[in-house]
Amino acid sequence: MNQTYSVSPIGFVRSCFKEKFAIPRQPSLAPAARGVLELVAPFDQGEAVQGLEHVSHVWLLFLFHEALEATPRLKVRPPRLGGNQAMGVFATRATHRPNGIGQSVVKLERVEPDRLWLSGIDLLDGTPVLDVKPYVPYADIIPEARNDMAAAAPELIPVAWGDAALQQARDHALRLNEPLVELIEQCLAQDPRPAYQQPAPDRRYGARFWDVDVRWHYPQAGQIRVLEVVLSES
Repeated sequence: MNQTYSVSPIGFVRSCFKEKFAIPRQPSLAPAARGVLELVAPFDQGEAVQGLEHVSHVWLLFLFHEALEATPRLKVRPPRLGGNQAMGVFATRATHRPNGIGQSVVKLERVEPDRLWLSGIDLLDGTPVLDVKPYVPYADIIPEARNDMAAAAPELIPVAWGDAALQQARDHALRLNEPLVELIEQCLAQDPRPAYQQPAPDRRYGARFWDVDVRWHYPQAGQIRVLEVVLSES
């Protein structure tokens, strides 16, 4: 039976992540990553979120809106396997999904009638959200569950700061009223480079968090050094 269904967003995420590079590959890996789910009509009247004040975490079902494809992929190359090994799309959490649907469990910091304040997110700014479901610990935690391809969180690498860069980050954190230093450290420690790419000391990398551009390099294997944190020009 071949049927087509349509869905509409119930809201959109205003996120600290303004570009895909350096977003954690799973939710909750960067607790300092914050955002707001802004609900749209008719879900912005308060009735739809009544009772969520009793919930600490929620599941978000969303669209990978910048990775939608007309032709479905049957196999993908997940970053966790170095980007060189192809696996069946249903064995991975790659962004290239048959219907572009993703899911993340995130912490619910605050509930307002027309918005949900979130942390531990891994969603790009502007992400359309299709549904919100409460996290239910007794049902959602499966102690004996296993995933042999991703048995543990990625190994973190040390993040060092240039003196000027750290002061820049602290100044911007005060202006934004956000834990910017922690956000940068938590995201960069997971090494956002493609797994197949070897670090070069003279190569600089950059990503945008909130409205600042963060630039760093790899002075030696297994180490990151933040070079500057400056207001974005765009």
